[in-house]
Amino acid sequence: MPHEVAITGYGVLTAFGFGADALRHGVFGGRPGFVPVTRFDPTPFRADRAATFEGAGPEIPGVVVKPGYTPTQAEVLHACTAEALRVAGTDALGAPVLLGTNGDHSAARTFWTDRAEGRDSTDPRVLDSLPAALPRRIGEDFGLGFPRLAFVNACVASTNSIAHGAELIRRGSADTVVCGGAYLVTEDVFAKFDSGRALSKEGVVRPFAAGRAGLLQGDGAAVLVLESAERARARGAQVLAELVGWGLAADAYHVVKPHPRGEGLARAASAALRRAGLAPQDIGYVNAHGTGTPLNDVAETAALHSVFGGHAPDVPVSSTKSSTGHMLEATGAVEAVITLLALRDGVLPPTIGYQEPDPACDLDYIPNRARPAEVTHALSLNAAFGGVNAALVLKRV
Repeated sequence: MPHEVAITGYGVLTAFGFGADALRHGVFGGRPGFVPVTRFDPTPFRADRAATFEGAGPEIPGVVVKPGYTPTQAEVLHACTAEALRVAGTDALGAPVLLGTNGDHSAARTFWTDRAEGRDSTDPRVLDSLPAALPRRIGEDFGLGFPRLAFVNACVASTNSIAHGAELIRRGSADTVVCGGAYLVTEDVFAKFDSGRALSKEGVVRPFAAGRAGLLQGDGAAVLVLESAERARARGAQVLAELVGWGLAADAYHVVKPHPRGEGLARAASAALRRAGLAPQDIGYVNAHGTGTPLNDVAETAALHSVFGGHAPDVPVSSTKSSTGHMLEATGAVEAVITLLALRDGVLPPTIGYQEPDPACDLDYIPNRARPAEVTHALSLNAAFGGVNAALVLKRV
């Protein structure tokens, strides 16, 4: 018999700070996290803002945040893992560790800059540019087990890590899994998105609204502890939410463009609902991928119409990237925590920056202000370049 999957702990970091209260203040408070970029010189680029630590000056447990110093992915993942294990009340010894990360390239950039300027560079952190180095390091730091996997499929990476961890538990291959992801805004990735004209020159992100001008990036990290419900009950753990469904799908429509009807995203969402044993009308909230780009938001709206049919106008939908920015590999894990908080607190986060409606985006996007609502099941969606899509269904306990 398949095992039920419980979420018993999490640690989360965004530009608003560390922990759930920072999310409540920022995301649920309808505040944008975007500030002028000071981590590197943005003058060569069209855009000059991101949702980075510089805006909040957050305290990160175990990390000294100083002017001119950006914490590494390893440091923020360590802090989030420690917090997730503390909240869960377990050391999770021997548990698999699954992280969405494309590696921390800060030391690699320093290496090549030093070489170009004729200096020797011996930064030992250069090995962290290998994605697999980060789950290995976190595993060693906390005595976690195997497999230690890095998921590198861009903006669904940490969503995939959660789905993979849930599947390990469901089939009895593990009773505890530590999973999540991290991304910190870096000059090289910022430059790539800017050169592709994906970033908003306006300094704001307005998902699903008319005239939206693109996305902005954000710092983010989140780690979750998943357990079999049996183990959680046996040790008296507090179950924060249940992960009852997950779905993965690819449409291979285009290298970077979403399928115009959101076919892959719709398949992932429908698969998650089937696994959860739910009908579309059972979903009371959708945390959308919602990048604020002209193509994504129309495609995602079409996908939601496909999944929910006539029920689609009645389902509240929001894009919290309007507050946090797009956190790339970390996005799915951070948004899973946001969705969990929405269920637990009875408050749905808003889509901020929403002004004039777009006729092609015709759903209830919770504009600008959070909305009280008692919701039992919520759907969190993510999509990525290459036509890969992922969906999670969380249930309030």
